[in-house]
Amino acid sequence: MKLAEEIRALSNSYFEEVRAIRRHIHMYPELSFKEEKTAAYVSSTLDSYGIAYRDKIAGTGIVASIKGTQSESDKVICLRADLDALPIQEKTALEYASKNDGIMHACGHDVHTSSLLGAAKIINQYRSQFAGEIKLIFQPGEELLPGGASLLIKEGVLQHPVPEAIIGQHVMPEMPVGKVGFRPGLYMASTDELYITVKGKGGHGAMPHKLIDPVMMAAQLLVALQQVVSRWASPSIPTVLSFGKFQADGATNVIPDEVKIEGTFRTFDEAWRAKAHEKMRNFAKSFIEGMGGTIDFDIRNGYPFLKNDEVLTKFLTQEAVQYMGASNVEAMDLRTTGEDFAFYTHHVPGCFYRIGTGNIEKGITASVHNPHFSIDEDALKTGMGLMAYLAIKKI
Repeated sequence: MKLAEEIRALSNSYFEEVRAIRRHIHMYPELSFKEEKTAAYVSSTLDSYGIAYRDKIAGTGIVASIKGTQSESDKVICLRADLDALPIQEKTALEYASKNDGIMHACGHDVHTSSLLGAAKIINQYRSQFAGEIKLIFQPGEELLPGGASLLIKEGVLQHPVPEAIIGQHVMPEMPVGKVGFRPGLYMASTDELYITVKGKGGHGAMPHKLIDPVMMAAQLLVALQQVVSRWASPSIPTVLSFGKFQADGATNVIPDEVKIEGTFRTFDEAWRAKAHEKMRNFAKSFIEGMGGTIDFDIRNGYPFLKNDEVLTKFLTQEAVQYMGASNVEAMDLRTTGEDFAFYTHHVPGCFYRIGTGNIEKGITASVHNPHFSIDEDALKTGMGLMAYLAIKKI
């Protein structure tokens, strides 16, 4: 327990510094693949810690390295944080609210990045107590396809040598601050984007018999496509098909020539994912053509499903209990949200866990991707300390 006590003490000691880092990043958010100033700030912080790194990987990515001095070893553990923010206008009225109009760290990536910098400072002090290398990945573009993780993998961040494991964490406002959550095995869904254009023949709404109504065709198609979940998907494979945009640019008495629809398809099985894509395209084409229209059905492959390595996650969960106490470590449910950390888990053993950031008593309850999202900043102590502890125990 000595290591856990020491790192908890260091997390408390570095809290003010890491909080200042987080607030700076929060005030100056940048969108996916445009994180130039954020990356420069991370680099300058690593410089101040004396930690070596490579920057400008896949644009704005950074990979830092802390090598143990205990003995020679090829063992590598990776820790990952994401840099990008969202196109949301912040409405928190915090003193450190975003200064960049229409951009906000509404998904906690400022927390992930500052926590990893805090963890880096802690780990760097323990180099004499481990062998091997701990890599710190500061990744661009988690929020935007094709996902920064996929680009970093192509750039070779998981090569020379192949890491034994990769670990990531994510804020969870529904979970009280001071708690963390793990789930071995399948955890998060694949995420594909659907872009559909239904074309017909528009005209005056009073004369529908002379038209090929794309609004009616598109509306019926949305209902019919729910068979993907209710009748085509195996009950054993969680599947979600949701549509969030239906654009028919007509009027009360004007039927347009075309309707645009956008949605998302999510599941946990790659074979079924590919089959569902084919079935949706074929069904939609036959359905719309049977009503006299035409259709463009574009499916943009997003992130794969995220699977936490069973052995790694059980080990880290046990270590988290040692660090946090059993009452503060929870089991997580399956989630149909997605994360590009999933790309890493399809190449090397990975573990993606949650850190609680909510506090009902303080009114900190807003969900992520919300203009009112905020955190109880005590979560930074958990964010930096637990990640440092898990990395040192695993290496």
